[in-house]
Formats: sequence, C-alpha cells, structure tokens
Amino acid sequence: MAQEKKRKIINKVVIVGLIALGVVAFRYFDLGQYLTLEYIKGSQEQFQALYLSHRVLVIATYMGIYIAVTALSLPGAAVLTLAGGGLFGLVVGTVVVSFASTIGATLACLVSRFLLREWVQNKFGGKLKTINDGIEKEGAFYLFSLRLVPIFPFFVINLLMGLTRMRLFTFFWVSQIGMFAGTVVYVNAGKELAKIDSLSGILSPGVLASFVVLGLFPITVKKLLALYKMKFRPEVAVTSGEQQKKSANKEIPP
Repeated sequence: MAQEKKRKIINKVVIVGLIALGVVAFRYFDLGQYLTLEYIKGSQEQFQALYLSHRVLVIATYMGIYIAVTALSLPGAAVLTLAGGGLFGLVVGTVVVSFASTIGATLACLVSRFLLREWVQNKFGGKLKTINDGIEKEGAFYLFSLRLVPIFPFFVINLLMGLTRMRLFTFFWVSQIGMFAGTVVYVNAGKELAKIDSLSGILSPGVLASFVVLGLFPITVKKLLALYKMKFRPEVAVTSGEQQKKSANKEIPP
C-alpha cells in the first residue's frame, strides 16, 4: 500500500515536471508569437505551399501542436482553429481540428483527474456529493450544453470535468459532438483568414445567441420530460425511482 502510494506520488511529480517544462519552454522561447493571428496571416502562403507538397506531414504536425497546446491549456487554440480552416479548407479542416481539439481536451481532463481529483474528492467529498450525483445522472447533458456555448472557457471545462467522476470515454464523445458546431464556425471563418482582424469579430451576437439556445435545449428537454412523467405519469416516475433504489442497494455490500 505504501509502495503504491509512493509510486503515485512519483508519477505525479514526473507529470507536473513535464507540464512545467512545457510551459517554461513555451514562455522562454516565446512560442506564443507563432500562435497569433498576425503571424498566421503573414505566413499563410508559406504554410499553404508546404501543405500542398507534404499533406500528411503537415496535418500530423498541426495535430500534434494543437493537441499539445490544448492538453497544456496554453493560449492559441482559437487561432490554430482559424489556421486549420485557412490551410486545409472546410471539410478537412473541420475533421482535423475536431479530433485534435477533443484529444487535447481529453488529455487535459485526464491530467487534471490524475493530479487533483483524489485530493479534491477527499477534502471536499461531502460538499461535492450533489455535484457528483448530478454528473453521474446528467453529466453528458451538462457537458454537451457547456460545449455548445462558446462563452465558457474551453480549458476551464476540461480541468473541472477532470475533478468529477465522469468516464473519460463519455467526456471524449460528448466533447466531440458538442464542440463540432463551434469548430465548423471557426474553421469556416478561417477560410477567409486574410479578412479577419480580431477573434472577437468571428461570433456575432446572433450566432452567439444561437449557440446559447442550442446549449440549453438538451438539458431543458430532459427536465421537461421528467416533469411530464411526474405530473401526468406518476406511476412511471415511481417505478423508475424504485428501480434506481434497488440498483443502489445491490451495489452496497452487506
């Protein structure tokens, strides 16, 4: 037991060291300058020529950079998404960005879970019980809603979900679907990269409002269905509640 605990501590120290090394390298070598809108716009022709001559290599390199930036929660994901549209076009760009962003997000969630969840759950387990129960019952709906609304910071969702008990596979596929609409919007905007002056101009108030409505729709429908069952079909709600209690009792050992 003590040896396993020691091994976990060593693994956490190694991961923290690697993350710190990546962040320090990013800052020390000023790599952020290559993830700015100005740099991407100025280098678009060179990147395009490189892509036409080495398609697979460029796509693999692009995905590697995107995954690293997202996994380390570094700034630049939005600019990289626009670059994907300008470089690969709408169809290929959407597929590449969609998988790269979801893989990076899942890695960030995994790191957060490995480093912090045990400590957070042990320290605040009682206070987090309601949140844990909600995630187990409706976590996919909540995550889907959060992913659809661009006003919630991308990296914050990744890190916070890592502190919950949501399965990583659920996190992956819900994020993949939930971020798809936003990905299409940014990749499509990236096709006109030369005309973009700022990131704030991509999402108009109308588009943003549409995302908010889309994000609230699934969880609202689920709540309305539950309300309908309780009011008009109480026997279904009672049966469902009894089944949940029986399942919970079976899971508790004597």
